[in-house]
Amino acid sequence: MTGQDEIVHIGGYTAETGGRAEGVVAARRDRATGELTPLGVVAVTPSPSFLVRHPALPVLYGCNELPDGLVSAFRVAPDGGLAPLGVRETGGAEPCHLAVAPDGRHLFVANYGGGSVAVFGLDADGVPGERADLVRHSGHGADPRRQEHAHCHMVSPDPAGGGLLAVDLGTDSVHRYEVDASTGRLTEREPRLRTAPGTGPRHLARHPDGRRCWLVGELDATVTAYELTPDGPRQSTRVDASGRAGHVQPSEVAVGPGGRFLYVGNRGVGTIAVFALDGPAPELVAEVDTGGEWPRHFAFAGAHLYVADERADMIRIFRVEPDGGVPEPVGEPVPVPSPTCVRP
Repeated sequence: MTGQDEIVHIGGYTAETGGRAEGVVAARRDRATGELTPLGVVAVTPSPSFLVRHPALPVLYGCNELPDGLVSAFRVAPDGGLAPLGVRETGGAEPCHLAVAPDGRHLFVANYGGGSVAVFGLDADGVPGERADLVRHSGHGADPRRQEHAHCHMVSPDPAGGGLLAVDLGTDSVHRYEVDASTGRLTEREPRLRTAPGTGPRHLARHPDGRRCWLVGELDATVTAYELTPDGPRQSTRVDASGRAGHVQPSEVAVGPGGRFLYVGNRGVGTIAVFALDGPAPELVAEVDTGGEWPRHFAFAGAHLYVADERADMIRIFRVEPDGGVPEPVGEPVPVPSPTCVRP
């Protein structure tokens, strides 16, 4: 690779969960143009549906979204190759999201099917040890089909090194946990954040100022703004996730570089919605077609935005001007089978 290039890893659904991927794919990214050049499968592993990097070490983690959930760790070579470091059982079904603590000492995993949060200690090389804790959520929501029991969908550690937020689609709630820095064990803090019935909260995005966050509802197609207070998130405003007609099922949400705009992926209508954050409520300023129907995940890298469309078997590249914030498509879609996560 040249100094202008960097490696991106892409996770996806394999045959074990009805997908067409074979494992983790590596691609070379040109920092100037945003172009992606696929390098092939670098780890054959079942349904690595979400990927995250260690904050300080060349280690990549993937959750294997299986009935008996697993988490896999890999050492990353300079050319993007992955060497296995270990596999651990998550203690719950269908893990779909994971995150590393800011200090790099613990790995948190959201078990969607199991409705639980798993914690693993990480050693000096980033290798996960035995499971340090497993906390199961209980309850149900208003939708008898999608909310019949707890479905933990995201884990979000405080970037400042505080606690952990765990988003639960099945119970219309966000759990707040203190994390023991030495053992990794979780202690729940009350009160738990309760969303409107039938929201089906999926993912949240924190603002770099540490005072605000936004939560997308997968089931009711909303974006809810919260103030982060010592007593927990406090709701401020609530808006629609899309201005389009038809089925809208939000997926990923993220604050863009500079903190001026919020981006929401909308499956069904196949868009990225852009909200300005300079007013009392998020204001929809643009909604961009992704070229597919099912934008499952997206991520920023430099001046570019990379969108993984699970059903269209592609990664779509956009350039985002910092002032206007609106993504503009660049080049042709990059073919990748069943992509569910793109990780610069």
